[in-house]
Amino acid sequence: MSSLDTSAGSNGTPAGSNGTQLDVKPSGRKSGPVEFRSPGEIAAEKKRGRIGLALVLPGFIFLLLFFAAPVLVLLAMSLYAKPPGAEIGEFVPALQFSNYAEVFSLYWEPLIRSFAFAAVATVLALLIGYPMAYLVAVRLRQHRLLAGILLVLLIAPFFSSFILRTQAWKQILADEGPVVSVLRAVAILPEDGRLTASVVAVIAGLTYNFLPFMTLPIYASLERLDTRMLEASGDLYASPFTTFRKVTLPLSMPGVFAGTLLTFIPAAGDYVNAAILGNNRDTTMIGQVIDSRFFRVVDYPAASALSAILMIAILILVMIYIRRFGTKDLF
Repeated sequence: MSSLDTSAGSNGTPAGSNGTQLDVKPSGRKSGPVEFRSPGEIAAEKKRGRIGLALVLPGFIFLLLFFAAPVLVLLAMSLYAKPPGAEIGEFVPALQFSNYAEVFSLYWEPLIRSFAFAAVATVLALLIGYPMAYLVAVRLRQHRLLAGILLVLLIAPFFSSFILRTQAWKQILADEGPVVSVLRAVAILPEDGRLTASVVAVIAGLTYNFLPFMTLPIYASLERLDTRMLEASGDLYASPFTTFRKVTLPLSMPGVFAGTLLTFIPAAGDYVNAAILGNNRDTTMIGQVIDSRFFRVVDYPAASALSAILMIAILILVMIYIRRFGTKDLF
């Protein structure tokens, strides 16, 4: 016998074996129990929807005015053309897509270099920031005062100017500074070797300036780590390295994921470190080129096209990274 009683209920609707009224579609298939809501419940649900819309609307308008609108203006400007005989900085609306091919053919090398510098700085920031975050969040969890002091020291650079911090690195890596003197004394650098105006200086500045962006998300993930899981791993005779690889690292990967994005994205578009610590030859980054085209050459379409190319390239790289290493695939 079928589990469904086909006898009709009091209102002509087929009833289940437990007497529950079932909604029968024209095709004869059951769709489950019918949910009846009172007018008061419907009104309350609509009110909650209006309240949610009112809370979201200000943020949506803010993003529309200060993010979407400038991006649209930038994309439109990238297609402008300079009419024959026009003055410097004079352009007219057009659909000159050749601007993109022209600027890419001229400045593809600084673009690739920017991504390379940002990638190296991100890896270095991860190698430096993860042990720092682990020390503060896990090893010093029982010493709140010391952990708090180290955390303050970690974010203290944010209290000073970005340019001043970069300028300080220029003094630290100067030819007469202590770093170069020590490296020359141990024969790592030749007598005429230098660190300023070099690739090493630019990457060092990027790593230092964006290190908190890497460390703080990792600290937030490790701070929620249950240390009893580490103890259980040790009780099961796992080595410290195995415990780190099998327990600590997977549980902290959301922080690593966020930290790498927060470090790589701004580092790829940075120009302050390259301008102050570089040499304008083999250290030129795409941010410097954009700055020069905007404010010195006054070539707004070329600068806008470069900005759009940088934005699109970063978006593509981030999407590939998310699909490959996104947090949904970590567990």
